[in-house]
Amino acid sequence: MLRAAGVGVGDEVIVPAFGNVEVAEAVTLAGALPVFADIDPLTYCLDVTAVEAAVTARSAAVVVVHRFGRWADVQRLRRLGQRYGLLVLEQGESEAPYDEVAQRRQRASYLDAKLRGVRTPDGGDGHTYQQYVVRVPGNGRPDRDAFARALRGKGVDCRVPVKTPVHRLPEFRRCVSLPETEVAADETLALPVDAALTKREMQRIVSACNALGGLLQPAF
Repeated sequence: MLRAAGVGVGDEVIVPAFGNVEVAEAVTLAGALPVFADIDPLTYCLDVTAVEAAVTARSAAVVVVHRFGRWADVQRLRRLGQRYGLLVLEQGESEAPYDEVAQRRQRASYLDAKLRGVRTPDGGDGHTYQQYVVRVPGNGRPDRDAFARALRGKGVDCRVPVKTPVHRLPEFRRCVSLPETEVAADETLALPVDAALTKREMQRIVSACNALGGLLQPAF
C-alpha cells in the first residue's frame, strides 16, 4: 500500500512503537524511514497529538494500528492527514463473528466488575475485546512479570501483549521519548476472555488475580 501510494526513499512514515515490528519493517521495505509516535494510554493506539508532534517536512504517511479490539481516533487522524498532506493507512485486527464478540463483551463485563488491584481496560465505544488487557502497576511489590508468572502457576493462560516496543529493538533503536508506550509495555497483561470460557473458568481467573492483586496498591 505504501509503495502503491508512491511512498519511498526520502520519506518518513509515522507508526506506533507499541505493537508488532511488521509495520516498521513494511515502511523500511518501501524504502522509507519509520518514525515512532506515542500512544493513547486508554486505547493503545496512536495519539493524535503525538502524531502531529512527529510530523516533519519529510512526513508522507501515517500507519494507524487498531489495538486489542479498540479503534484509533481515525477521524481526527484523517483530518490531521488532510492538514499536512499525509496518507493515512489503517491496519486492523481480524474481525470475529458478532456472536463471539457479544460473548467476549459479556465476559469482559464480568471481569470489569470482579477484578481488584489491577486496572481494567476502558471499554470505550465498540470495543470487541480481541484481548482483555489490564494494567499491573510496578510499585516495588509484585510487578507485571511476577504477577503473570504467578497466574500461570495457578493455571490462568495470560500473556504479555507487547514484550518490547519496536523503538527498543536493535534494528529500529531510536532516541525518542515515548512515555506512554514505555509504561504500557511494562504494565500490560492480557487475560483470557475467549467466548469458550465457562463460568467456573472465569471465576478461577478472578480468584487468582484478586489473590495477587490484593498485594498491589489500589488501582487508579
